Amino acid sequence: MNNEFVKLSNGVEIPQLGFGVFQIPPEETKSVVKKAIEVGYRHFDTAQAYFNEAEIGEAIKESKIPREDLFITTKVWVSSYGYEETKKAFQESLDKLQTDYIDLYLLHQCIGDVYSSWRAVEDLYKEGKIKAIGVCNFTPGRFTDLCLNSKIKPMVNQIEINPFYQQEGTEDFHGEFDAIVEAWGPLAEGKDGIFTNPILSEIGDKYGKTVAQVILRWIIQRGIIVFPKSTKESRMIENADVFDFQLSDDDMEKIKEIETGVPIVEIDDPDFIKYICSNIA
Repeated sequence: MNNEFVKLSNGVEIPQLGFGVFQIPPEETKSVVKKAIEVGYRHFDTAQAYFNEAEIGEAIKESKIPREDLFITTKVWVSSYGYEETKKAFQESLDKLQTDYIDLYLLHQCIGDVYSSWRAVEDLYKEGKIKAIGVCNFTPGRFTDLCLNSKIKPMVNQIEINPFYQQEGTEDFHGEFDAIVEAWGPLAEGKDGIFTNPILSEIGDKYGKTVAQVILRWIIQRGIIVFPKSTKESRMIENADVFDFQLSDDDMEKIKEIETGVPIVEIDDPDFIKYICSNIA
């Protein structure tokens, strides 16, 4: 499987195409990840809150792939925010993943005791237990605040990006802080007829590619890291086959017409924050 790499501010190289495991049931995760590894994926994105780290660890162990050939990302959930709590959660993730280090460790939400947790992440990074550190779902204002009030700035911000919610210009904004953007929900969870969208379909026909491949290529050409997810081998193969074509500037511009500005999740909505805070036991 081909891939391209992005270099983070500390020199760590990260595969631009990864494999996401959000909402894959734990009982299915091991077999799905093993299949993804067979297809050629080497970058896996999980989280404490996905409840499938242990199954990923088992799949990786049984694959016999050298650890240095893999890139593993996981995240600490808000229920484990706080200095000591984050350190404990990190060790639990290490144990479940059966590894001595994490390639990229993220704060999952900008809610709660963010700064104590970030200090813990900074210290774990200094100790060599994490290769790179970052955040997830941080709005521009909160990301700026963390960067200006930290000893080590986050190197990554994983946020929602798809054709309906493009966040145009976010690459330049994060670049001001030497940070890279990662995209979750790149296929908009299949909502709003995205796979039959006429603009995306027309572009796909032009290159002999599917709508999903066009979307992933569009994100990759923006210099953004992306995590498609599928439990089907055929889709895994399809999603990986995006490095043999290049969208024209005109096609990149056409995709902007699809923008609705409506995200899958309003992460800064007060009701969403109340919901998270009421369910962090």
